[in-house]
Amino acid sequence: MQLHLSRIIVLPLCAAALLSAESSVLAQSYPTKSVRVIVPSAPGGSVDTLGRLVAQKLSASLGQQFVVENRSGSGGVVGTEVVAKAAPDGYTLLMAYHSHVINPSLYPKLPFDTVKSFAPITQVAVQPQLFNVHPTLPAKTPKELIALAKARPGQLLFGSAGSGSGGHLANEIFNSMAGIKMTHVPYKGSAPALIDVIAGNTQLMAATLITSLPHIRSGRLHALGVSSVKRSPVLPNVPAIAETLPGYECVVSYFLLAPAGTPEEIVTKLHAEAAKALKQPDVVERLARDGADPVGNTPQETARYITAEIDKWGKAVKASGARAD
Repeated sequence: MQLHLSRIIVLPLCAAALLSAESSVLAQSYPTKSVRVIVPSAPGGSVDTLGRLVAQKLSASLGQQFVVENRSGSGGVVGTEVVAKAAPDGYTLLMAYHSHVINPSLYPKLPFDTVKSFAPITQVAVQPQLFNVHPTLPAKTPKELIALAKARPGQLLFGSAGSGSGGHLANEIFNSMAGIKMTHVPYKGSAPALIDVIAGNTQLMAATLITSLPHIRSGRLHALGVSSVKRSPVLPNVPAIAETLPGYECVVSYFLLAPAGTPEEIVTKLHAEAAKALKQPDVVERLARDGADPVGNTPQETARYITAEIDKWGKAVKASGARAD
């Protein structure tokens, strides 16, 4: 009887030890073939640029090609679903952006669970948005914009890349915290929205720095404020909105994720290599040109950040009544 009990106890322990050893060997040999990095947007945008930069660095450090594959559609849902349903073996990754934490509140039903379907690897970077206004608008600072909006309730028009986009919700949170009412005008993308601000058809728009900077430098738009807690080194003379509205922060975040169930050893290895890459001077310099800051935090920290962001943006979606176009 005693021998039988010993077998009951020892056999599962041996099996667990073998599985652990197999996982360790798997992690040491990984990757043995090329890795797909799904970017859930069209080529050329911020997330595509960042995805290609990270993929290039991982290719160099891990000795296999990390190949970017663009799968755009439905605000990032199409590409994200590809990764959610991929084999959890480390050979399909997702370069997600801020739509990832907005979509759970924006869409009534998603073909995946934003939290449970993924294994976070790292938060790659954060990038503030820039509040752009037409140069003729008699408001050059956040404080002056709030005063003007209070004097003209509902009359100031702000454009965005679409209902529920990061720029739309950044403006709605600004409205709520400032106690003002500005009217939203949704567009099919950032480019037509910015064109209408430049033309003076709308008065302002929140957009990423990489999108805004050429128009700021040409004088066609005025930089009113950045959406990060602190000022951006790229535009040190432009105030942070938080200087007027303490606690205001609406940054664009980028995440590297794997399918849920990916072995912890592979996630740990990918995190270590990605975090190392994000500290390299050429990467820091490249991100700085776009007004972005590298992060490289742990999978656990990334998971907590994603959960907090889902809650934060969810409140903004509910308050604004935004719906997916």
